[in-house]
Parts: sequence; structure tokens; C-alpha cells
Amino acid sequence: MSTLLWTLDEIVTATGARVGSGFSHASGASIDTRTLNRGDLYFAIKGDVHDGHDFVPAALEKGASAAVVSEDKAQEFEGSDRLIVVPDVLEAMRQLGIAARKRSQARIVAITGSVGKTGTKEAMRLALSRQGETHASVASYNNHWGVPLTLARFPRDSRFGIFEIGMNHAHEILPLTGMVRPHVAVITTIEPVHIEFFPSMWGIADAKGEIFSGLEPGGTAVINRDSPYFERMRAHALASNAGRVLTFGEHEAADFRAERILVKPDLSMVEARVFGQPLTYRIGTPGRHIALNSLSVLAAAHALGAHVAPVALALSDLKPPVGRGERTMLSVDEGEALLIDESYNANPASVKAALANLGAVELDGQGRRIAVLGDMKELGDEGPSLHRGLAEAVEANGIDLIFAAGPLMENLVGRLPKERVALHAQTSAELVDAVCAAVRPGDAVTVKGSLSMKMALVVKALKDRYGASQMAHALKG
Repeated sequence: MSTLLWTLDEIVTATGARVGSGFSHASGASIDTRTLNRGDLYFAIKGDVHDGHDFVPAALEKGASAAVVSEDKAQEFEGSDRLIVVPDVLEAMRQLGIAARKRSQARIVAITGSVGKTGTKEAMRLALSRQGETHASVASYNNHWGVPLTLARFPRDSRFGIFEIGMNHAHEILPLTGMVRPHVAVITTIEPVHIEFFPSMWGIADAKGEIFSGLEPGGTAVINRDSPYFERMRAHALASNAGRVLTFGEHEAADFRAERILVKPDLSMVEARVFGQPLTYRIGTPGRHIALNSLSVLAAAHALGAHVAPVALALSDLKPPVGRGERTMLSVDEGEALLIDESYNANPASVKAALANLGAVELDGQGRRIAVLGDMKELGDEGPSLHRGLAEAVEANGIDLIFAAGPLMENLVGRLPKERVALHAQTSAELVDAVCAAVRPGDAVTVKGSLSMKMALVVKALKDRYGASQMAHALKG
């Protein structure tokens, strides 16, 4: 793939920028000096906490091809000839993203949903990369700056593009899908995530349905047929430019239908029917929700013109990323314990899925299933009842001990037998010592909570104390 991403003329045409004499071309784009590579354009975006202009000297010192700065800040860097001066940095990045999309000949898919966006995107990246150069969102770059940045990084000779699009309010997806202009748009599922910002679950379904508004004429909408909001999402698809609707799930009418899902400690097996034809495949990550979302990967790949069988075969190599199911073996005393890191974020559906995965772990000897849970945020008035509702999943999956952090988790703790509650604290930091002291050989530990609860502190402490051997498929039993 070519390393030339942007020329001076292309940038000027797209943004109308004033460009310094020291810039000729760029090979990448970045908004973070910590991950910036030599040759990248550095966009000095002003965020909620930091102003990127404060890091312009560091970016240039590190080898940025140029720094994109706002007109009102340009005078602070008069000595540099590697400036690209614009009225608004974020808008310039957005304009460059639009230009990247306009020049691209790639087949493009956009993914949204209350749960499973990032995992589905990563599965699709893995599968499609076996069939051609594939560009995809990094991590969870799915918001008003993440989508434009991903587009601005779009190599001109990619065959496939995969874009994750998120929201926590209505009308946030509209401008993002309008920039991406996908050929295929996927909604994984509708769950009570960010519910405090919506009058009802129907509002969430409508907000997710906005993704279809950006579809290219004749494009394909991919929808979860099992969802109780299927008809609502389908209505949004039919009101768009979609030429067809493909469905996935366990529903008997689904185009990509799972007839049987077998979840093992280190993988999942799916027996499916694709337009009525049998297809059996393995996924290198355990989880019923992952298996169901894999059907959307097959559907999207089919709609993009890729071959479904090789896509299914590629999923056997899928590995859970850090914070989203990564499995690590801890050396505890004379034995080992399994750590499942689900600390990136949490909502009712994903916590129940994490507990189900923990329940599926086969324990050695006297091993226990331990869940370390933090508050689930942005649930509004439903927060207390949704936390209480986790008690059924704790019971159903045989969870032996619960460590809980946050005021909302008190609702769960109050529903559990006292012998199951090891400790309830207000912060994750207060759990660290107790969790580390509790782990014994043969145990399996899952850590899960909303990002703001900083549950990764517990994960880091366990790894630091007991050492860590990351395994793509860590086995117990």
C-alpha cells in the first residue's frame, strides 16, 4: 500500500488552508503526540481536557509532517514552516475526511449498535483483510472526532473500509454516516445504553436507525432479526437509500441464521444457515453474543461482495482485545488463575454477557468464579433496577464471589446472599488490595464496569502482583 496519504494540493483543495513552505506531503494523521508517527499530520484539536495546540512543538519535534492549527493560535508558532493554518481544526479534519471518502473506490461498511460495535468491527477487519487491503477504525474511534480522523487516515488504495459509529444522544449519527456514506450499514442490537438521554427504548432504536440515512443508493441494511425493535429499524432502512435489507440472528426468518451455538471456554462454534444453506464455523473467542454478531459480519461481507466461506473461516483467528475479553493466566502461589479483562466499558447487556462467559469457564479443583463489577453509567432512573436485575445472571452463572464498586452496585449487592458478597466499595481503587488478596489457584476472575469506574486499575494490579502470560485462548479445564 502506498505511504502517500495527502499531498499539499489535496489539503489546500479540501480545506482552503494556508500551508507553510516546509510541508510537501503526509503519510498519516494523528491527534495524539503519544502515538504520532513520523510523517503524520498533527491535528491540534481542542478537547474537553486538553488543547492540542499545547502539544504542537512536541508533535513537530517527533517528526510530524505538519501541524494543523487554528488561525487564532498560529502566531504562537511563527518560527515554524510546517504549519497548516485553518479557521477551525476539527472542521478541517472533517473536510479532509470527506475528501478521502470522495476519492476512495473502497467498499465501505458502517457499524452501530448498543452493544458489540467494536467487537464486530474487529471481526470484520480480520475477515476482510484476508481478501484485500482493509482500513478500519482504531479502538473505539466512533464519535464526532473519531470518525473524521478515521476517514482522514483512509488510504487511497484500500479495497474495504470499516467504520464504527456511536452515539449517546439523538441526531449524533446523522452527520457521521453522512460523511462515511457506507455501502452497507449494520445495527448489532438495541439495549438500554445511554437510556438517561432518551425518553424510551424506541428513542434509542430511532437514533441507531439514523445510520441508514447515509447509505449509498442501492446499499444494504443489516439488522438483528431477533431484536424486539426489528420492525422499527427496518422502517428506517426502508425509508433510506437501501436497496435491500439482510437479517441475522436465531429467528427462523433470518437470512443469516444460527441454528446452534456452542460456547466453550476458549472459543465458540456456530452451526448456521446462510440463505438456507448450511455453514459451520469456529470463532476464536468465547461468547454467545459474539457468535450472534458474527452472523452480521457474514451478512455485511456478502453485501460488500466478499466470499462468505473464507470470511467464516477467518473468524477462527479472532482474538479478544484488551479490555474486551482478553484472557490472561496469573501465576498464583503454586498454580494459576484465569483473568478475563472486560474492563473497557459496561451496560446491562454486556455485563450479563460477561457473567455468562465467566459461567462457561470450566474450573479446576476448588477454583471459584469471581466477578469484580463497577457501576454501569448513563442509565438514568432505570439505573437502580437494572443493577438489581444483574442478580439473576449472577445466580444463573454460578458466580461464587462478587466485588462491587460504586453507589449503584449497592442495588445488586442488596439482592445477593451475604456469603456471595466479598466487598462493596465506592471506587475501584478501594477494591484492589482485597481482590488481589482473594485470588487463589484455580480461580477465574472477570473485571467489568463503565469506563469512568476505572476498573482497569484492578486488572493492572492483578497482573502486576501475579505476573501475566497473555494467551489468545487461555484455557481452564
